Amino acid sequence: MRFFSASRVAAFVVAALLGAAASAPAKADDLDAIRAAKTLRIGTEGTYAPFTFHDASGQLVGFDVEIGRKVAEQLGVTPQFLEGKWDGLIAGLDGKRYDVVINQVGITKERQAKFDFSEPYIRARAVLITRADRSDIKSFADLKGKKAAQSLSSNFARLAEQSGAELVGTDGFDQSVQLVLTGRADATVNDSLSFLDFHKQKPNAPVKIAAEQADADASGIIMRKNNPALKAAIDKALEAIRADGSYAAIAQKYFGADVSK
Repeated sequence: MRFFSASRVAAFVVAALLGAAASAPAKADDLDAIRAAKTLRIGTEGTYAPFTFHDASGQLVGFDVEIGRKVAEQLGVTPQFLEGKWDGLIAGLDGKRYDVVINQVGITKERQAKFDFSEPYIRARAVLITRADRSDIKSFADLKGKKAAQSLSSNFARLAEQSGAELVGTDGFDQSVQLVLTGRADATVNDSLSFLDFHKQKPNAPVKIAAEQADADASGIIMRKNNPALKAAIDKALEAIRADGSYAAIAQKYFGADVSK
């Protein structure tokens, strides 16, 4: 019986593995399937104005919906919007129900560990909102001892509490602003995008942004990992709609401002 040295055995194993890798078919990128189907399947809520919602006629509209349509146009395919509840959207992406999700999905380290994101296409900051005639609240520090109307489970509530505010629980942005307007709360800490939407709808409402955080939270188009061609194509599409003015027109329509910075 003949025996081989450890080095010769190791060399043989490496050669066998390299040969197997060379003969194995390369994993297809999701972009190939999207172009073959001529359809981009987009997961979205349909109940989250002004990003994705149904208008009076029942048509699906919103900032994210129009961004999705423009991205699909740049890819040369038809957008297909598939609606689902927020807590199931990312799971649906994982289960290959969607090709991408476009629904104000914040870019976080936890999500990036499992999924890929496009470059950010929208950014939001925490803003401190007061009545327009208030002059005593000019910073987050000025919330100390004041009443802040907040959705109690939100990050904004934690920020208000950390600033020394007494929290008044609400069901969301609209109710929070109403409490500020009626004087039942001194302020609310909330999302700059929600404020821009509110101001767009009610430009004469006597509220203002008294302060804002310097750092912005970014949202991106989320997709399954290990699809570099799809990510590159979507990033290129977003760059193209910024360059041709489409993005600016959509942002002005829904927010009256540039929301990419």
